[in-house]
Amino acid sequence: MFRALRMDKPDGEFHLDFVELEDGELPPVGDADNPEVVVDVEYSTVNYKDALAITDSSPIIRSWPMVPGIDLAGTVASSSDPNVPVGQRVVVNGWGVGEDSWGGLAQRARVRGAWTVPLPDGMSTAEAMAVGTAGYTSILCVLALEDHQVTPDSGPVLVTGAAGGVGSVAVALLAGLGYEVHASTGRMEESDYLTALGATSIVERSELDEPGSRPLARTRWAGAVDAVGSHTLANVLAQVQPEGCVAACGLAQGMDLMTTVAPFILRGVTLRGVHSVFVPQARRLEAWRRLDKDLDRRLLASMTTKVGLDQVPVIADEVLAGQVRGRCVVDVHA
Repeated sequence: MFRALRMDKPDGEFHLDFVELEDGELPPVGDADNPEVVVDVEYSTVNYKDALAITDSSPIIRSWPMVPGIDLAGTVASSSDPNVPVGQRVVVNGWGVGEDSWGGLAQRARVRGAWTVPLPDGMSTAEAMAVGTAGYTSILCVLALEDHQVTPDSGPVLVTGAAGGVGSVAVALLAGLGYEVHASTGRMEESDYLTALGATSIVERSELDEPGSRPLARTRWAGAVDAVGSHTLANVLAQVQPEGCVAACGLAQGMDLMTTVAPFILRGVTLRGVHSVFVPQARRLEAWRRLDKDLDRRLLASMTTKVGLDQVPVIADEVLAGQVRGRCVVDVHA
């Protein structure tokens, strides 16, 4: 038996319950061409997408019933995949886990072997979930900036939504790599926190979140990691220097983007979309290698809160209300 947080809509009415399940109740996810593994989950996390699902605030879930949790880390308990041995420590995120197939907010999970990434030897399962999809997305954004030759010598880089999960890890990573990091937040009380992560300048959200700004403005940044979208992203694009790059990965302010072609055709700015769901395995392996190498564990610990499975519904509300700083790790056995 194992414990899980399970959601259902049997009659169109949303239900969220803690349940005890047997391994045989884990839905199949593979076939002859896509062998499965069962993971003893040790830790998960609560991301923005998880919070939307758990509070039934957005149609995230595409199959019912569902165990939410787009992240999990643990040890392989059984495997039909010759490339994923029993006893291997793995991290899983993306691939529709927690949306199409049961996710990580449970003590056991069945996933396809091809979805797993072996954890670097120097990283614990708890640290992997302190990173989670948010931190993993952050390193993908850093790699995107590097792909477009935005280096520490290019000039300052901006991180929007800096006190959130993606933003906190992005600030720490970029600062650790030698970038001058400007951190944008609507929670100015978090200025000391962001400075401790490595930010050299705090930009108040109100400077960037108003609609109707000019198509081009005075250049301020060589690049940016944007987790906000909407008017903020449009205003950031207007202030990126020639040949700069903005890695866009979020929509906290909204999905809309009212901008012009001016930054792209007059300054050669690149808008680089970054996703975390269907990333090829080689890029995933590189991302986790870089996280192991470049992310300061002390800073990671300073931005992380650990909770038990029972606390997840409350944390989900707090995430949507913008009340959670940094990362929240879920010990599924606590």
